Amino acid sequence: MSGRRSRVVVLPGDGIGPEVTEAGVRVLEAVAAREGLEIETEALPAGAVAIERWGDPLPEPVERAARAADAVLLGAVGLAAPPPPGAPRPEEAILRLRGALGAFADVRRGRCLPGLEHVSALRPERAGATDVLVVREVGGGIFASEPRGRERAANGRVAVDTCRYDEHEIRRVVEVACDLAAGRRGRVASVDKANVMHTSRLWREVAAEVAAARTDVEIEHVLVDAAAARLVSDPASFDVLVTENLFGDILSDALAGLVGSAAMVASANLGGGTGLFEPMHGSAPDIAGRGIANPIGMVLAVAQMLDAGLGEPAAAAAVEDALLAAVATGARTADTARPGERALTSAAFADRVIDALGAGGRAGRAREAVARA
Repeated sequence: MSGRRSRVVVLPGDGIGPEVTEAGVRVLEAVAAREGLEIETEALPAGAVAIERWGDPLPEPVERAARAADAVLLGAVGLAAPPPPGAPRPEEAILRLRGALGAFADVRRGRCLPGLEHVSALRPERAGATDVLVVREVGGGIFASEPRGRERAANGRVAVDTCRYDEHEIRRVVEVACDLAAGRRGRVASVDKANVMHTSRLWREVAAEVAAARTDVEIEHVLVDAAAARLVSDPASFDVLVTENLFGDILSDALAGLVGSAAMVASANLGGGTGLFEPMHGSAPDIAGRGIANPIGMVLAVAQMLDAGLGEPAAAAAVEDALLAAVATGARTADTARPGERALTSAAFADRVIDALGAGGRAGRAREAVARA
């Protein structure tokens, strides 16, 4: 027990966000009770719900509260259809949060949970051996560089996106990847397109410099197209991948196929004083309100937050152990149940994780707080 009071800003968001967030916050409350942690949560609007109320996907009071928190837990943001041109987009909330919090490294772990190998796109024996981290640089690159935009030229419409990196941006995220690899199997694959792109050539140079100063990790350089093929054919050959913003966006989404669903991958945005933690899935408005969303990614995000965000590794391990125990004893949601197996609601799945924690707790406080956001 740390004896420190922690404050978590909770952004349930849109679609299935509130449902999985409620499940995650209940698990958080249960492990806090078990471990004697003082964790205060405040639920606030972000995404489409914030646009509806405030005309802004990340209102200034919400951003201010997030910056002042010890960690931010996000459900999902997004609409069923894209907004009209020029209108605010719910997804802007994530990009702006990363900037406001100083996050530059997005960490996603692709691990197939024992008992759920059947939902992976891989053969069961390969799925069971998969455990890979993708570390994506999210502060620079093509999503953040200028100039960018659209215009009309004499020969028609023109669009421009710029990809720019400086060595500081590269160095700091490669160092994060090396630190993570040192606590795992000690192998880093730096992914680039150095045969074509100037930014990738600089990336490769700086990554090699960082690795040369380390005695606890080995680094290899892999072109992104080769990395993509290897990730889906032999994922166990990777330990930690580190790459730039665009490549990382694509490769980290491939983890969904390795483990079976984006709903079973958590995402941690790190680098500043406050981390942003979320499941990898989107808002899935087509199933929102039905109570069937898979909360595994959110439970894993809570574990990530406890460890990397709040400095409570014992509590994080307890959550992961409880999740594994729930799955091992047959807890399944609609997307993971085999024919004939009982599919649990989001809330009932959270109950099984909480029961495995041994903390009981089906209090309605989390449900009420999320509903007010």
